[in-house]
Amino acid sequence: MTGGGSATIFDERNDSMKRREFLKMAAAGALASMGGISFGTGKKTKPNFVFIIADDCTFRDIGCYGGQAHTPNIDKLATEGMRFTQCFQSAPMCSPTRHNIYTGLYPVKSGAYPNHTFAKDGTKSVVHYLKPLGYRVALSGKKHINPPEVFPFEYSGKGNNPDFEALDKFVSGCKDSGTPFCIFACSNEPHSPWNKGDASRYDAAKLKLPPYFVDTEETRENMTRYLAEITYYDWQVGQALALLDKHTLADNTLVIVVSEQGSSFPFGKWTCYDTGLQSAFIARWPGKIEPGTVSDAMIEYIDVLPTYIEAAGDKPEAVLDGKSLLPVLTGETKEHKKYVFGEMTTRGINNGSDYFGIRSIRSRKFKYVWNFTPEMQFRNACTTSRIFKSWQEKAETDPDAAEKVRRYEHRPGEELYDITKDPYEWNNLADKPQYATIKARMRRRLLDWMKAMGDKGQQTELEALEHQYRNRNKKTQSSPRKRQKSQKKAAQTR
Repeated sequence: MTGGGSATIFDERNDSMKRREFLKMAAAGALASMGGISFGTGKKTKPNFVFIIADDCTFRDIGCYGGQAHTPNIDKLATEGMRFTQCFQSAPMCSPTRHNIYTGLYPVKSGAYPNHTFAKDGTKSVVHYLKPLGYRVALSGKKHINPPEVFPFEYSGKGNNPDFEALDKFVSGCKDSGTPFCIFACSNEPHSPWNKGDASRYDAAKLKLPPYFVDTEETRENMTRYLAEITYYDWQVGQALALLDKHTLADNTLVIVVSEQGSSFPFGKWTCYDTGLQSAFIARWPGKIEPGTVSDAMIEYIDVLPTYIEAAGDKPEAVLDGKSLLPVLTGETKEHKKYVFGEMTTRGINNGSDYFGIRSIRSRKFKYVWNFTPEMQFRNACTTSRIFKSWQEKAETDPDAAEKVRRYEHRPGEELYDITKDPYEWNNLADKPQYATIKARMRRRLLDWMKAMGDKGQQTELEALEHQYRNRNKKTQSSPRKRQKSQKKAAQTR
């Protein structure tokens, strides 16, 4: 039971034929109850879908993931469903991530790979897949997607946050008409500026900072306000779940809650480290998902769309890069993918380096990161923040702070980490001879994936401005001389 597409060539399954046949039979039974016929009534029944997404929230900061944020609603949801410990997105920025979810395509393949981006003309989104199956598909809150014709949602929102009154009316209308629905409730929290929630709940002096942080007063004060916004997001999750209870629809609704990319503190958002790409992912579906379960299956955001299509009773199209999660959600299998992939482009982002392309591949044990232009200084909005400036000030007299600042701004051409021993990716093994074979294998698989996506590396990085929506109808290119010069520099690192 898969969503097809190019992702399957990177998923090295070694199951026997007998086991595959068993899973097919089990899947057929699951479909009959999930998206097919209700045998007691003879009526077609389809599940509802509710997807709730945060904005710039490091997964480790959520309560049920061991974090310090007070998140009672998310924590309770985890006891009612399945909590994934190895979920990843394909790009550590808002806009490509949201295109990634709604299209089921990797960023470069859809064309939506820089920030403030847009999908190629003719791209199909979740609306095009679910509407013919009888669904109404709504998005409330943050959009950050283009062009409108690719994403014809029923829109609502209060600023960049969900409008729960509008969603209440939407759900009520769907229930009255017997229409299945798919809702994306898209929060803007805890995206900076951190000005929502009650920061007084958190004592700056008692907070435990991640080991890759520089301990400054500015960092701690901002951390209290950031955690308060995670709690505010948790309240939004509670509001969305309350709507399902109010309309007695929880039992027939697959709910998914995710954290999106890491926070805008250093080493999170805008990086291809796990802190940037890894996400919380909690799914609840009464009667289908066993409550209180934890899965370490490696999954990606692109798997959501084929999951919805299959749960709705249809077969995902081969063009999709994701794989349906139904076998994992229903407990038929514990494995999903062997590798997950990431990409980051600084070109065109606020205060970004003129070009600093990053690609990554991760297995259960190792992460390989390829920085196209290590001679460039890595910059983004974080490096102009008061937090980072406080790190730089401390670095003048503190060697540990100096090393962390240096590591953030200056990256080697290649990075390799043993994730199982070094989860914060601090001990680079790329130049150690005993890891040469592993590095070569990971790099080869990354290059195969890039080729399948149409990703030309540094050339793709330099073309990023052409893929920002504000330049959609312009011919925006680097000068040929500048492009050739940067490509020559990048070639020297390969």
